[in-house]
Amino acid sequence: MSFPTLGLLPELLRAVEEKGYTVPTPIQAGTIPAILAGRDVLAGAQTGTGKTAAFVLPILQHLTRDAGKAPRALVLTPTRELAAQVADNATGYGRYLKLRTAVVFGGVGINPQIDQQRRGCDLLIATPGRLLDLAGQGALDLTRVRYFVLDEADRMLDMGFIPAIRRVLKLLPPERQNMMFSATYSDDIRALAQRFLHNPVSVEVASRNATADRVTQSLYRVPKDSKRHLLAHLIQEGNWQQVLVFTRTKHGANRLTQQLEDAGITAAAIHGNKSQSARVRALADFKSLRITALVATEVAARGLDIKELPHVVNYELPNVPEDYVHRIGRTARAGSTGAAVSLVSADEEPQLRDIEKLLRRSIQATPLPQFPILNTPVRPDRPAARDSRRDGSTANFRTPNGGRSNRRSGRGQQGSGRESGGGERHAEGHAAQRSQATHRSESRSSQSVPGHSRGGEHGRDRRAGAQRRSERATPEPERAGGSWRRA
Repeated sequence: MSFPTLGLLPELLRAVEEKGYTVPTPIQAGTIPAILAGRDVLAGAQTGTGKTAAFVLPILQHLTRDAGKAPRALVLTPTRELAAQVADNATGYGRYLKLRTAVVFGGVGINPQIDQQRRGCDLLIATPGRLLDLAGQGALDLTRVRYFVLDEADRMLDMGFIPAIRRVLKLLPPERQNMMFSATYSDDIRALAQRFLHNPVSVEVASRNATADRVTQSLYRVPKDSKRHLLAHLIQEGNWQQVLVFTRTKHGANRLTQQLEDAGITAAAIHGNKSQSARVRALADFKSLRITALVATEVAARGLDIKELPHVVNYELPNVPEDYVHRIGRTARAGSTGAAVSLVSADEEPQLRDIEKLLRRSIQATPLPQFPILNTPVRPDRPAARDSRRDGSTANFRTPNGGRSNRRSGRGQQGSGRESGGGERHAEGHAAQRSQATHRSESRSSQSVPGHSRGGEHGRDRRAGAQRRSERATPEPERAGGSWRRA
């Protein structure tokens, strides 16, 4: 099968050809004809198999039939990076069509997005919180939407966006064509699909939660305090030029980034507390090989599309096993190959068992190589020193000139981080709460696991409880117009 046989317009075929694509992927071959025929679609496929083109191409073709100022197609995504990626693809595929594509998300000023909507667009890509913000201010008209896509539906579910999605659906006209795409295909996803899909065509090109065949998966069993030293050794001895590293928390991502820098490895962190400009810069540096390691949390990494990414490392295993599928799906995209390495400490054995149960296979353990334990330089600021102490390394709370670090200054920096984020930062907390709750439940039933620490669990419980009390109210608050608005 070739793209011309799918019934696409010559302008779209020209754009596809210029991107170097000649044969549609299975998800594209299964969904494009159905969408062109006006059918609702429920599609599940491994990440990196061309889901974006599967819905963007036929929607662009539909949009050529009429015109208007208000958006006639809406794509809802869970993260800023994914929204930007979809918008870039839509702009590329539609370069020979007279259509306007717009993208809106939190973490950036809302006024330019309001001005953009006043000028009008045909295809709108958005995250839920900022979309509802614009609609609440009367800056966005969704009554003319005829094509609605829920992308990465499983992540939407996991991040607690279901209430926001319901609010969005109420703003859309009842007569529309609906499409739902997801990398994993759980029973909860099917239940969500029943709420707004009508007699959908179901396209599932891989078994549920399958990982890409071209990903080589392996693991090292390593003490928690030695993980950073092993990671530095693997990167340096393997001459890795580009590696995406996953941590569970934002503070953990910052700490590991600094530790890799201390080991002589260029690195940057990307997570919900980072400003959008910082995230864009980090991703651009990573893609251009100006940095070797990009350290990311689960939420921030969704939507990262990096061509020919060779290595993905699970520095910490996810507590939700489906997230493992998403993580390693960042490599071996579009037919390329890649390696996924997991660093597993003793207290992560329950998560490993859940992942292997989901995959219906075991992950090969690799013998530990000999690697040096690197010294950690003393940090003058208290937050970093505190993080180092949690990691098990030596900390010195005094500055080089003999004085003590300014605690108030550290808190001020954290406050500015909170101001710079958006809905994803809260969603990141929501996902972390869910993962922590899962982990605590597993830990209680795994008292015999070597290395298990009740004191550490108690500390995590207190931190998670404080986080839940502070973030309990809403699925995705976004900062807009100088005030916090609830999505």
